[in-house]
Amino acid sequence: MPTLDETVACVIVEPVAANMNLVAPVAGFLQGLRDECDRVGALLIFDEVITGFRLAFGGAEEYFGVTPDLWCFGKVIGGGLPVGAFGGSAKVLSSLAPLGPVYQAGTLSGNPLATAAGAKVLSLVSPVDYTDLTKKVEDFASGLRYAIESAGLFAVVPTEGPLLGLYLSREETATPTNFDEAKVLCDNGLYRPFFHEMLAQGIALAPGAYEILFVSMAHTEDNFTRTIECAVRAAQAAARS
Repeated sequence: MPTLDETVACVIVEPVAANMNLVAPVAGFLQGLRDECDRVGALLIFDEVITGFRLAFGGAEEYFGVTPDLWCFGKVIGGGLPVGAFGGSAKVLSSLAPLGPVYQAGTLSGNPLATAAGAKVLSLVSPVDYTDLTKKVEDFASGLRYAIESAGLFAVVPTEGPLLGLYLSREETATPTNFDEAKVLCDNGLYRPFFHEMLAQGIALAPGAYEILFVSMAHTEDNFTRTIECAVRAAQAAARS
């Protein structure tokens, strides 16, 4: 855990790192950041462009039990339409105009179409949906791992709630806990042939090894089964590369 001092104004963090493939925080990490920020008077900011409304209905705060001072959200709050938002405590947001000296505005601020779409999506989702989706993701991850390993490669398929990662390796390896460990697996050249063989079979995964897989409530058991079946041939192609 890093030690902060009074020169630090804020700490910005993805609650779950999802742009180095998937790296979950070690136990106590986020609470440690919260405590250290409180100690020196810095703000803790959660970048929830990916985790917001995906980890849980209440986002990372609900999932991990740690409350930041500010949240940043992406297009997930617009039902997929282009919009973003930030939120925070009344104490922090009171610094914004018209109540405070910090001016904030934008062309799409409060866009009626995007906000209406986002409100509708959230009205259709309940906390139990996240429980069901998490179970689907865990089952899918197990099937995907088995399929890839049956084809001669090793697979690390970490999950964090509904978030799903995929690392490929020629030898058994532990789940990455930081960027350096993730980089070794992302840069080993196996994902590219795997991706292209999956695409040739009609399965569009994330095009880069540093991205994660997003499973949604729209995906069916047939979708999972077909993806797992295609993964066997894709892993065989990657193993030959």
